[in-house]
Formats: sequence, structure tokens, C-alpha cells
Amino acid sequence: MKIPEKFFARRHEIAADFLKELDKHLDDILSGKATEMFEVRDFADLIHVHPTHLSNTIKAATGHSPCFFFEERLMEISKSMLQNVSVPIAEIARTLTYDPSNFTKFFKHFSGQTPKQYRAAYFLSLAEKKEIITI
Repeated sequence: MKIPEKFFARRHEIAADFLKELDKHLDDILSGKATEMFEVRDFADLIHVHPTHLSNTIKAATGHSPCFFFEERLMEISKSMLQNVSVPIAEIARTLTYDPSNFTKFFKHFSGQTPKQYRAAYFLSLAEKKEIITI
């Protein structure tokens, strides 16, 4: 039996809705409108599907689980925030709803270095680029 095209379109619609809601939620976290991170079931409620269906559909449409996109976006935001030396790492962790030690574990797991090491390496690379330009 051939699967109707509308099922494939719906799969991509659900994935797009999830990514849109994910971005909106992370914006709310950063602005202070939200103080707790959503879980898959929260996103499923927002787009009116069952959590298992959401996970399976995102995986089928993209090849990745919903957590992959969540973690990827959190790492992008974390790295961006760490590039501002005036914001303490503990404050970044709290803004992203993490305990500072758990934030360090999360960050190290996905980047291979602690937030402090990432920040130091980032500013060192900026200094090296500046030296290359001025020579």
C-alpha cells in the first residue's frame, strides 16, 4: 500500500512547528518570561500531539530526536553568552535554568571543554587574530 503524500507533509509541518516553538521558548527563557525549561511533553501539548508521536515524527522527518535540536540550540546560546566576559558563568547557567555545576557538565559533555575553558580559548583566539592583523 502506498503512503499518501499528505502524511509526509504533516510530518514536516510538525517538525517545523516544534522548531518554531523551541526557538520561542528559548527566547522566553533568555528574556526572563519563562523560568523553567520545557520538556518534550510541553512542546507536544503546544502543538497538540502526543509526546511519543512528536518524538517519532521529528526523528522520521529530520533523522534526529527533539533533544538533539534542544541541546544544539542551548549550546549555540551558551557559546554566544560566554563570549561576553562581563557575564559570570554562574549567571549564564542560572539564566538557562541550570545549576552552575550541572551547566558545566552539560557544556563539557557537548563541547569537550568546560565553559571557563571555552571562554578562555575564545578570547585567546581573538587576541591571536588581533596580533596577526597588526603585524
